[in-house]
Amino acid sequence: MKSTWTSRFTSFLFILPYLAAFGLFLLFPILYGVVISLQDFELLSAAHPFVGLRNYITIFTPGTYENSIFFRGLWTTFQFVLYSVPLLIVVGLGMAMLVNALPAKLRGLFRTFYFLPYALSASVMAVIWLMMFDTNAGFINSLLQKLGLTGIPWLTATPWVWIALVFTTLWWTIGFNMIIFVNALNEVPEDYYEAAAIDGAGAWSRFVSITLPSIRPVMLFVMITSTIASFNIYAQPFLLTRGGPGDTTKVLLINVLDQAFVRKDIGSASAMAILMALLIMMVSIVQFRLTNRKEKV
Repeated sequence: MKSTWTSRFTSFLFILPYLAAFGLFLLFPILYGVVISLQDFELLSAAHPFVGLRNYITIFTPGTYENSIFFRGLWTTFQFVLYSVPLLIVVGLGMAMLVNALPAKLRGLFRTFYFLPYALSASVMAVIWLMMFDTNAGFINSLLQKLGLTGIPWLTATPWVWIALVFTTLWWTIGFNMIIFVNALNEVPEDYYEAAAIDGAGAWSRFVSITLPSIRPVMLFVMITSTIASFNIYAQPFLLTRGGPGDTTKVLLINVLDQAFVRKDIGSASAMAILMALLIMMVSIVQFRLTNRKEKV
């Protein structure tokens, strides 16, 4: 009995640093954010009176400034999610399959090569692609002009601005999804493919009948994490377009931070952030349930 108690206590000591970090850097900020969202929390005021659900009601009241920026930013964020998530999944899987098709000696090199952009900070990523996409002096437009073609307003006009943002996101983050898919593909038994080849199944049939069903749990993980990351988009539009042209790419997180630190209304901004977090949770749950339902069918 003493040995069992000692073992449990030792196990608890191993997870204690994680629990402390989880409580300090995740749980406490969430709970404190909920408390702030229930107050009239002006950044420059010492008094923070409790107002209940007033901040939330204001957000859902048509005609208010908070209602306008919340739902306009939410729609912009939804657009980015719809544009980026399918590509993050499809391109990530395609790159993983290409890497696995390479000779064994080259796989490690290409995995590292494709994963390197993911290690870059947001500011470095932005500097690189500002130099690439700049309308007047960017590398891409300079190359187009040398070929006798007209330059493209990548960051100042639609739909080009969305193409630039989605492409930048793919370049910056696709390495993570690729590595996840590479590991999943390596877990698929080769016997399955050999048996299918003997039965005369082509490459597409093997992909649909063997590869996709075998990596479906990983596909669900990548879909949910990509959706959450895309909902939390901030760095790309803020650093590359400043939300322009106009408010075309002004996503919800930009509006939340403007509300907090430009208009100094921390209470309303916290309410927007809480609503956004709840929405992301709902979308993730729906994705999980729909995918599980397809598996059962």
